[in-house]
Amino acid sequence: MAVDTVLNIVELRDAVSRWKADGNKVAFIPTMGALHEGHLSLVRQAKSEGARVVVSIFVNPLQFGPTEDYARYPRTLKEDIQTLRTVDADLVFAPSAVEIYPEGFQTTIRNNTMSAGLCGKFRPGHFDGVLTVVAKLLNIVSPDVALFGKKDYQQLRLIQRMASDLAMVVEIRGCETIREPDGLAMSSRNRYMTAEEREQATLIYQGMSAAKASWVAGERSLESLRNSFADVISRCPRMVIQYAEIVSKYNLAAAGAKVADKDLVLIVAIIFGDVRLIDNLEF
Repeated sequence: MAVDTVLNIVELRDAVSRWKADGNKVAFIPTMGALHEGHLSLVRQAKSEGARVVVSIFVNPLQFGPTEDYARYPRTLKEDIQTLRTVDADLVFAPSAVEIYPEGFQTTIRNNTMSAGLCGKFRPGHFDGVLTVVAKLLNIVSPDVALFGKKDYQQLRLIQRMASDLAMVVEIRGCETIREPDGLAMSSRNRYMTAEEREQATLIYQGMSAAKASWVAGERSLESLRNSFADVISRCPRMVIQYAEIVSKYNLAAAGAKVADKDLVLIVAIIFGDVRLIDNLEF
């Protein structure tokens, strides 16, 4: 099935307006391209609910730091469009940076609380860029629902908080992380790894699973739970734990020294050679 591609805001809004005039529900899936099964699962979910689906493909310069991988981030627009045809996406929005950030652009969105820890501690300004581009894209598309994967857990909770705080008329829905058969979370950055690194990267999920197994068995010491994760990661000396934190699922507040709360999530970031991998597992 053909999927239309538009490059500018006017065309995008015209298409969405026609759908809404016909009584259609509109779902939106923002991406930076290099699509994989995790992205496609979001499209399938929206289509199963009878929605018309817009997928944006935009590598957002505002969320990359000066030493990060903006220049080499994979750009595979032609292949992505072909892939989206297989899941019946309705429209691809592929704007240029100038379309999103025209000359004179100067407004950003910041969350000073939930963005302070976890990835925000190591990537200053990153979530300002994420929230700004997502807010703008939501204003452009005006969807009924926007779908995000839970792999980027802090990002999801920040976007949900933004939508609530700013009274946005959109449902922000988190969908389960899609994993390879061996447990590795699907990510556009996985393609940076060698075959050997790809095999070793399965330790991340194994480590998180070990921590959760300790939790299920009754362990409530935060240090012990983190050590369960770290012990598995230590099997690959090249893997460096940037952070491994157990926090509230909802507000990302750090758990105490002794964990007694329910609704917790282990969120981790691993530096593996030139690749930074993030993942999480809810308890």
